[in-house]
Amino acid sequence: MRAVIVDCAIYRDGRRTDGPADFSDALDEARATGDAFLWIGLHEPTEKEFDLVSSEFGLHPLAVEDALSAHQRPKLEVYDDSLFAVIKPVVYEQSSDTVTTDELMAFIGDSFVVTVRHGEGAPLAAVRRRLEAEPEVLKHGPTAVLYAISDAVVDHYIEVAGELQVDLEELETEVFAPTGVGDTKSTAARIYTFKRQILEFRRAAGPLSAPMARLASAGVPFVHEHSQPFFRDVSDHLTRANEYVEGLDRLLSDILAAHLAQVGVRQNDDMRKISAWAAMAAVPTMVAGIYGMNFEHMPELRWVWAYPAVIALMAAVVFALYRQFKRRGWL
Repeated sequence: MRAVIVDCAIYRDGRRTDGPADFSDALDEARATGDAFLWIGLHEPTEKEFDLVSSEFGLHPLAVEDALSAHQRPKLEVYDDSLFAVIKPVVYEQSSDTVTTDELMAFIGDSFVVTVRHGEGAPLAAVRRRLEAEPEVLKHGPTAVLYAISDAVVDHYIEVAGELQVDLEELETEVFAPTGVGDTKSTAARIYTFKRQILEFRRAAGPLSAPMARLASAGVPFVHEHSQPFFRDVSDHLTRANEYVEGLDRLLSDILAAHLAQVGVRQNDDMRKISAWAAMAAVPTMVAGIYGMNFEHMPELRWVWAYPAVIALMAAVVFALYRQFKRRGWL
């Protein structure tokens, strides 16, 4: 269990205190005083390892199953002895310009908080340090931990959305480049890849709106009665992040439509050029085909200037067609 437990501490009156090394004894001590709570953080526990925690804290089997599977949508569920929340942090990879999601589960109950983290992109050490530096917030008990986690994740949503905005502007510049030079297949692939990143973001941020709205209202068990303004603030930030990413999604769809339209225009230009050259090639082909027939009685066959006259006629007709197509912008 030492490799799984990232941190374990008792918090009394908003401040971290020393307690027993064993989390079972630490929980008994926190409950005995009545004004303290235990926060234990786990990272990717196995089923056997988590059984020790779930049996000690009395966690619901369905919530335990969800915490171990790590393929959940953001949600908030209330059980008899605890409150279970699932949050999906979003991670932006600078090197590959991709978006990935991890998972955070939080069990809130009588004098305890159990957080389960899956993935490497959302460590909670910074959240602990922030809370420990704000005892006025931390003294609200386990609810303060849930608020701090939600607030940190949602604030990072906005940061990732800003990074995506920069990437989208670069893609937009490439698509609407005046020269129109570029690999069409590569550009289309980038647009579809970007669309997938936006979809991954929306899967994490969109479903979280309902749990945050519920926490911002009164009457949720195991939630401090004066915590509604804090969760309303998180809900407002989440709404802004969702509106931000929805705007990016709409703009990306417009860019994709514009790119496809540009491809169609370029194909039409190519077809017009091909048609113009084919028309110019058809004239000498027709004349040469006529004079290539094996008929005995054909006009001007024995005329000395027949050959240069035919060549001149073909050149004149082709030049006239070229001028006409050039004037109309086909060439």
